[in-house]
Amino acid sequence: MPVDNPKQLLKDLFTSAVSAVSAGKCLPKYLPKPVEGGRTIVIGAGKGAAAMAKAVEDNWQGDLSGLVVTRYDHGMPCKRIEVVEAAHPVPDAAGRAAAGRIMEMVQGLTEKDLVLCLISGGGSALLALPGEGITLEEKQSINRQLLRSGANIAEMNCVRKHLSGIKGGRLALACAPAKVVTLLISDIPGDDPGIIASGPTLPDPTTCADALAIMKKYQIEVPDHIIQHLETGRGESVKPDNPIFSTHESHIIATAQDALEAAAALARSKGITPYILSDCIEGESRDIAKIHAARALQVAGKGQPFAKPCVILSGGETTVTVRGNGRGGRNAEFLLSLAIFLNGAEGIYAVACDTDGIDGSEDNAGAVYSPDSIARAEAKGLRPLKMLENNDGYGFFDALGDLIVTTPTRTNVNDFRAILIL
Repeated sequence: MPVDNPKQLLKDLFTSAVSAVSAGKCLPKYLPKPVEGGRTIVIGAGKGAAAMAKAVEDNWQGDLSGLVVTRYDHGMPCKRIEVVEAAHPVPDAAGRAAAGRIMEMVQGLTEKDLVLCLISGGGSALLALPGEGITLEEKQSINRQLLRSGANIAEMNCVRKHLSGIKGGRLALACAPAKVVTLLISDIPGDDPGIIASGPTLPDPTTCADALAIMKKYQIEVPDHIIQHLETGRGESVKPDNPIFSTHESHIIATAQDALEAAAALARSKGITPYILSDCIEGESRDIAKIHAARALQVAGKGQPFAKPCVILSGGETTVTVRGNGRGGRNAEFLLSLAIFLNGAEGIYAVACDTDGIDGSEDNAGAVYSPDSIARAEAKGLRPLKMLENNDGYGFFDALGDLIVTTPTRTNVNDFRAILIL
């Protein structure tokens, strides 16, 4: 079946992927039964927290109250659950205040009470309650360094757990003896629920020693008292053998795999055979791009390992080690590196976007590539290699008019990539 508009098809694949992991679609079937004789408190954090709270309100039979914190401009109107907005990816005072209020809200609960915890990606920064003796400014500095270091999300969240007063299971401790049901939208490669938003209501097997090793690996500069906080074990998280977790439940309601399968279904309906490469790819964006480009060229030129027309889909969370001062998130970086490596190869198109609608800290979700991208850029006087060195994928695709701007999607299963080979 011919494809009249390859770039639009790729955008449609992304739209279908995001729609499949929306809270309104995924959350209702996981709601627990209302408790009898007790209170229901809804708490949560993440880029999808407001949409999750709205889905709870729309489908809950019974009384409830609560508070969730989400990123600025990611809120939604709720009647019974308060929605607070705060900063991401570097925490701010609003996130610290919201985290403190959540901890106060769950004090004094009983075994008859239910805490419904709504967690999605971004919650680590939004639940900004530093551990004892640690300031918000120190947490901000460490977050900035981690974000620029190239550390993966599991490594970053390990450090965050051990410097927090709420993450790494500490919120679960505060809820005791109430039952806690945690519903999660996963932005973590591999979908480990304890890593999503640094697991505020889930047990953590990692240790202070692990956090120290990660900071040493990436040369994160921290004050001596934070080193002592970790070396003495004061920052230790709540472990899996803690009895408070015996009555708790957790359910992952949406994943990258769900998003990829939705896109695959749409591709099949258009007569394009989809191949899901992986839902949990990690690594440097520019390097992952080279691997994807090599696979696409093998398909285009030799029909191996897939026959064209086809679309190669992948998810996960790549990283960018910041070397320059350009604009661009990890998906723009991936796509610029892919463009350079493909160098105008005929019949290959691609899209790379973050499913939360925000690529890093920019106003775009990602971008779309076509075989003429490099030629059009050079005609405008752009130097693609130089822009990649400067981490300026945003500037490259903005100049071409090929950024994808969705506004916040209020969900988050991380990267979505599709490479169409015709």
